[in-house]
Amino acid sequence: MSQDSTPQELNPSLHPRTRAVHHGIRRSQYGEMAEALFMTQGFSYDSAEQAEARFLNAGPDEFIYARYGNPTSRMFEDRMADLEGTEDAFATASGMAAVNGALMCFAKPGDHIVSSRALFGSCLYVLDLLARFGVEVTYVDGTDLDQWRAAIRPDTRAVFFESVSNPALEVVDIAGVAELARAVGALVVVDNVFATPVFSRAVQQGADVVVYSATKHIDGSGRCLGGVICGSRAFVRQQAEPYLKHTGGAISPFNAWMMLNGLATMELRVRAQAQAALQVATALHGQPGLVRVIYPGLPHHPQHDLAQRQMGGGGTMVAVDLGSKQAAFAAMNRMRIFQISNNLGDAKSIVTHPATTTHQRLSEEVRAKLGITSGLLRLSIGLEDAGDLIADFRRSLG
Repeated sequence: MSQDSTPQELNPSLHPRTRAVHHGIRRSQYGEMAEALFMTQGFSYDSAEQAEARFLNAGPDEFIYARYGNPTSRMFEDRMADLEGTEDAFATASGMAAVNGALMCFAKPGDHIVSSRALFGSCLYVLDLLARFGVEVTYVDGTDLDQWRAAIRPDTRAVFFESVSNPALEVVDIAGVAELARAVGALVVVDNVFATPVFSRAVQQGADVVVYSATKHIDGSGRCLGGVICGSRAFVRQQAEPYLKHTGGAISPFNAWMMLNGLATMELRVRAQAQAALQVATALHGQPGLVRVIYPGLPHHPQHDLAQRQMGGGGTMVAVDLGSKQAAFAAMNRMRIFQISNNLGDAKSIVTHPATTTHQRLSEEVRAKLGITSGLLRLSIGLEDAGDLIADFRRSLG
């Protein structure tokens, strides 16, 4: 890169859609319009002295090894930190690398973490792993502030939760939990993947660390894996980065480049998906053959008012209960537009049966507590016409 190539910083008053296209661009001497893909694992030095100096104290735009950082991945990190409203970010190989890194980088034996019990199966695995290494983990109903209040202790090191739970779409009060955590100096770590960076206000509401699976809405087309940890510069560079760069959790330059391209259209895509999700949920509510329709944007959702305050909308995900596994499987197999997959946030609409896929390792008793019934389907609404999606689902009911 050219000597005067510095990250492009934009006026903070500009709309997030503008910042998602332009912020943090690093241009080489060629003045390329598209973000450059630096497909290299290493970097050369002009002298042995320069190599020594860089290893001792690398500057903000100096690189050593792709596992430590890369110009392309740094552009993605800068842009995500800007969108999320944090000082810094570290891009990871996957969303679970972000969750693992955000928790493992600071936790030690004897620490106490309070977590919502309604989590993605792999997030629960990470917490189980922490417990095996001597971290005490207390689980609560994430929607009940009284349970958070009772569980958080003076020695609690951190709280962790999904702002909107996977797959039953429970909404956790970020500001309420953050107030309780800050009273004892506990770190507030939020998995914000269902809220998306478009509807996120997590930092304003008290989150210290926000993690995303960039695989989902940020990429938006189901092409590659990625994740990101957003937080203070001290947390990201002094705690998360050392853990991730030494354990190999950094994103690949190619995947970071794909995520950068995804960010350019993310707001347009996600807002269109959320609008369609509301139309789908509204049309299916009261539909014969459905036990319930779960969508935070519907007035009957238990946390509807909170979702409106916290996100300004209901998001892109809908859950429906058909009453039994047999009915759920039959409907899935009749669908022609909805694709059976365990991903979400894609341009293509996706249907998932959590009890037999994403949450299958949980016991039946635990799934019941989380509202993951045998008839529950998770719908990720894509960019297709909402009317076509509604017709496809209704046809699937037979």
